[in-house]
Amino acid sequence: MSLRNNKKDNKSIKIKNVNVFYGDNHAIKDVTMDVKEKRVTAFIGPSGCGKSTLLRCLNRMNDEIVGCRTEGVIEWGGVNILDKKVDPVPLRRAVGMVFQKPNPFPKSIYDNIAYGPRIHGITNKKILDNIVNKSLKDAALWEETGERLGDSAMGLSGGQQQRLCIARSLAIEPEVILMDEPCSALDPIATAKIEDLINELKKNYTVIIVTHNMQQAARVSDYTGFFYLGKLIEYGQTKQIFENPKEELTENYMTGRFG
Repeated sequence: MSLRNNKKDNKSIKIKNVNVFYGDNHAIKDVTMDVKEKRVTAFIGPSGCGKSTLLRCLNRMNDEIVGCRTEGVIEWGGVNILDKKVDPVPLRRAVGMVFQKPNPFPKSIYDNIAYGPRIHGITNKKILDNIVNKSLKDAALWEETGERLGDSAMGLSGGQQQRLCIARSLAIEPEVILMDEPCSALDPIATAKIEDLINELKKNYTVIIVTHNMQQAARVSDYTGFFYLGKLIEYGQTKQIFENPKEELTENYMTGRFG
C-alpha cells in the first residue's frame, strides 16, 4: 500500500468514526473530520480532552502504547492508515512529528539533520550536505547555524532546538507535519519564530498542531477543531470557530467560562 506520490488522490486526511481506548478508558469518541491538504489545522480544548491522542493516531504512535486500541478509519491518499497491513515505518516517514519539548540528539547540528536520511540509506556526503542545508533553511535556522554545523545541538537555545527538530523532520521529506504543543516550553520571541515558520511550512506541507494556547490557534491555523471529553464538539474555519461558534460549549470555552 503506497502512501506517497498518488497524484490522483485527494491528500486531505479523512477521519471517520475514530474511537480510541486506553484499556477501559474511552479517550476518543466517534470523531469524524476532514483535515485539509496544505493548510494548518489546530486541535484545541482543555487538558485531557483527547487532542494529543487523536494527533498520535495520524502516525500510529498510539501503537506503541500497551493497552491502547484504535477503531475506525483514517483515510489518506486512498489508504486507511489504521489498517494493520499498513507498515507504520514508512507512514511515520511521510507523517513527521514534532514534540512538546525539544528533543535534539546529543550529536552535532549536522548529524541531527542527517540522521533520518542515513537511516533510510542515504550515505553520499554531497546529497546529505544538500539535505542538511535545505532542511535548515526551510526551518528558518540556517542563518543562525550554517557556520557551525559541527557544534553540538545541545548548545542551541530552546527555540533553536525546536526549529532543529522541525528541520530534522523535514529532512526525510514528509507530506504531513504533526506538532504537539511545540511552543509550550518556549519564550514569546522563540514562539513567534515558530509561528512564522508554521505559516511558511503550509505552502508545502499539511500541518496539524495541538495547542493549549487559543490565541496561537487563532494566529496560525486555517481550521480549528474544539475537543471536549474525547468528543469533537465543533470543527470549521478558524475565523468562524472563534468569532461565531455554532455550539454553546465552544462559545463557553472561547469566552473562558471553563477550561
